[in-house]
Amino acid sequence: MYATTPGTGTAPTPRLSARDRHVWALFADWCAATDQPQTPATPQQLARFLCENPAALATQRRRVSVINTVHRRQGHPAPGTDEAIRRALNTTRAARLHRVSAVVAERIPNIPTAGWPAGFFGRRDRFILALAAAGVGFEQLARLRRRDLTATGDRGAPLQLCIDGDRIDLPESPEIPLAAIYRDWIEVLGFLDRNHATTTIAKHVKAGRDLTGFDAGYRADDRPLLTSINRWGHTPLDPAPPTARAITAIVHAHLAGTAPAHILPPPKPRPRPRQAESPDRYPIDDGRVLDPHYYERGTAARRSAHHDLTNVTDLLDDIEDRADQLLAELDGILNDVP
Repeated sequence: MYATTPGTGTAPTPRLSARDRHVWALFADWCAATDQPQTPATPQQLARFLCENPAALATQRRRVSVINTVHRRQGHPAPGTDEAIRRALNTTRAARLHRVSAVVAERIPNIPTAGWPAGFFGRRDRFILALAAAGVGFEQLARLRRRDLTATGDRGAPLQLCIDGDRIDLPESPEIPLAAIYRDWIEVLGFLDRNHATTTIAKHVKAGRDLTGFDAGYRADDRPLLTSINRWGHTPLDPAPPTARAITAIVHAHLAGTAPAHILPPPKPRPRPRQAESPDRYPIDDGRVLDPHYYERGTAARRSAHHDLTNVTDLLDDIEDRADQLLAELDGILNDVP
């Protein structure tokens, strides 16, 4: 990603303010003295520059901002977005993420990755927690697409995240094995890519089978990397990520130890089919005698009613017209009142 060739990468002086030109000139001179390119610079190169040119934190932040700006204008990744550099320049942020990481490291081993739907939720939530501990913001998590995150090697290699055109190497640690957690999640997505239904993965998991190897079918396209899941373990037909507010709630619930267990609600009892009535339950009185003219009288009554009601529609229309006329007259009387 940040591969460079010593002695190359010299670019025309970018259009900057006088103050920023001074910062860039300092960096350019340092690159020339150390036989390294000005652009694209690696995070390691930027870290060495900051170390060899000590200054107040505010000054160092200004330097990083200018160097990032020049890189972005020239279409290169901004080296100052590297998480290690961000933490070094923002001690408050570093302390907060250190506290979050410590709690996440305790929570992750207790979040299930098997079972239904607990394992489905668990794999997604472990991934969200690991990214949050790595410094990815909630709004950024909600916007992530599959193509934004790539593995740089085997299961233990660090992950590379692309946010707004900047590529960032995410930190990996034994306490929070981000790459392995990522693989667990894309095994789920790879299974869904192949089978297209959560009911299929539910049957697969309930049968006691694991998801190993399904990450091979994962497609790193423009679909959301994270997905919403309802209480039954189903995802939207049209892929939709959880909102930033939902992600915030998920992270806070796990950090506070109040995350739900995600147990399927008990199925509603089905109504028992009614048994056929026994023919001898309601005995027929064989001595009952029906009027032989019963049906004829009923038919005649209905025919008479139909004839009597023929003009009802006309009568109702006439009543409506008269009501409109009365309302108009009343309107006129009210208008004449001084």
